[in-house]
Parts: sequence; C-alpha cells; structure tokens
Amino acid sequence: MKTVILAGGQGTRISEETEKKPKPMVEINDMPLLWHIMKEFSYYNYNDFIVCAGYKQEYIKQWFARYFINSSDITFNYREDNKIIFHKTKVEPWQVTIVNTGCNTNTGGRIKQIKEYINNETFFLTYGDGLCDINLNKLYEYHKNHGKIATITSVNRKQDKGILDIDLNNTVKDFREKNYKDFVTINAGYMVVEPEIFNYIDGDECSLEFEVFKVLAKEGQLKSYHHEGFWQCVDCLRDKFYLEELAKKGFTPWLKSL
Repeated sequence: MKTVILAGGQGTRISEETEKKPKPMVEINDMPLLWHIMKEFSYYNYNDFIVCAGYKQEYIKQWFARYFINSSDITFNYREDNKIIFHKTKVEPWQVTIVNTGCNTNTGGRIKQIKEYINNETFFLTYGDGLCDINLNKLYEYHKNHGKIATITSVNRKQDKGILDIDLNNTVKDFREKNYKDFVTINAGYMVVEPEIFNYIDGDECSLEFEVFKVLAKEGQLKSYHHEGFWQCVDCLRDKFYLEELAKKGFTPWLKSL
C-alpha cells in the first residue's frame, strides 16, 4: 500500500528555515520532517512512498540521492578499477518516488498529478509537516470497514489564547484563561483514500481541503478517525524548537522503532 506525502508548499510561516529548503526538509534532531513521517509509516511496514514535491523539489531529490551514501561505511578502492564498496548500510527498505508537481499547484492538483503511480489502489495520504503516533493499522481497518471514499484523522487542538465570552450585543461578559474545554477539532492529516477521489479533482488549482473534501462531506463519503495521542504540526520555529526539546529529552512518540 502506497503513502502519498504532500511536500510541495513554500512554508512561508517558517521562512527562516524554508528560504533554502522546502518545509518537509526542516530538520528535527538532524533529520528532515519528511524522514520522521516516513519512519512512522515504515514501522507498520508501509514502505512505498510517493512524495508530491514542488517548491525547491531538487533539494528533496538530492537529499535522498545522498541518503544511502551518508548512511553507509564506504571503501573507495582506487587500486582495483576504482571500486566502491558499501559496508554496514543503515537505510530503510523504502521505495521513494519523488514527483515534481509544481511550485504553485494546490493540494488537490498535486494528488491528481500522481494518479499514474497509484495503480487504482487505496492509499495513505498525509502532509509533510505533521508528526503523529497514530496506529496506522487501526486507521486503515477503520477506513475499510466503513466503505467510504476518504477518512481523515481528527485531533483536538487546544486554544493558546485568552478566551472572550461575548453576548449578542458584542459586550464582553468575561475574559478568562483557556481551560481543558477550549479546543477545536482539526484535520491532522494521516488520511486513507480510495482511488475514486481522482474523479473529484479538476486540475492544478483544485484544493483538497476546500473543494474535494467539501463535496465528499455533502455526499456522505468522508469519515473522521479521532486520534487522542501525540500530534504536532510544524508551522513556525517555535514548533520546531518544541519538537527538538522533546527529542533531547528522549521523548519521540512518533518514532516507535527507535
């Protein structure tokens, strides 16, 4: 089963990092977000990836081109026909197809462009900037049991601002700190999708979230799988620093194999 990762956006809210690299290649503990995400899928033996690249797509291709070399001990034997011998290679059993889907293509358009690599199969779909400890086997089982076109993982996102209680006359009745009841339910990525979704995508400008999913929801073809464990999106430097602090403390719940 293939995993499609949306990795083509410019990541303008973390421009300090993305001026020279695409957002999914922002490093946490010396490894790109993309690698962290792929390790989660690999733990469940989903090792076939399609990366929808765009902005600075060459950076992603170059990183994977060097990954095997950088993860191996190497002997350069110039005495015997310039042989190169690899030792103790420490790479995962991945197949990674990187597709240049364009810098300005919308999320739905990126998915449309990788249709030929799906082979009319059910596939995982996620974003290149969110880390999660979801049980992917349970997510897939839930999806297959309900029989709809798409399943999205939902999480409760806590509010981080002071809360205003306002009446119908726009009078502030109370100002208080956030509490455990103040949250919104959001799309965390980590989706399972049937190939029928391609029928809902018109072209490069099509938005997965605001066009495709809206239509699927109206047709009753979109289900939610609620996740109550760890989830963190990297939208800004503060998020990156937060994950790095967790890693320094040895708390990396999204990396089950480590």
